[in-house]
Amino acid sequence: MATGSAALDQMVQRLAGTSDAKRRYEYVLWLAKKLEPLPEEFRNDVFKVKGCVSQVYVVGQLRDGTLHWQGDSDAAITKGLLALLIQGMEGLTPEQASAIDPGFIAATGLQASLTPSRANGFLNILGMMQSQARSLAA
Repeated sequence: MATGSAALDQMVQRLAGTSDAKRRYEYVLWLAKKLEPLPEEFRNDVFKVKGCVSQVYVVGQLRDGTLHWQGDSDAAITKGLLALLIQGMEGLTPEQASAIDPGFIAATGLQASLTPSRANGFLNILGMMQSQARSLAA
């Protein structure tokens, strides 16, 4: 399934190609460790993802027509899911980011091992990123 982002497609293929749920989790946790620290000034309600059990912040900025993302979460697996989206949507135009179909999440095979609240949180993070992308384009 093509998402419209080469980086996201690559990560989806990597996850989909792993039948072992533990290895998928390890990959997501590895992505979390690579996420840059979020500056303190972005840890406020404007950037907080609603509907997540854990604290999640995501910040999109538009520079030269492309999106650049930062974020953080206090839960390791959620931070990894956030990192997957940040890495996957980095450098896209707002139009490309807005057009990503959340159906790609099913292709990763992750929701089989995510709690319903985490899976919902993953969708909420994507939704917030797409909403910020639309606002930045306006």
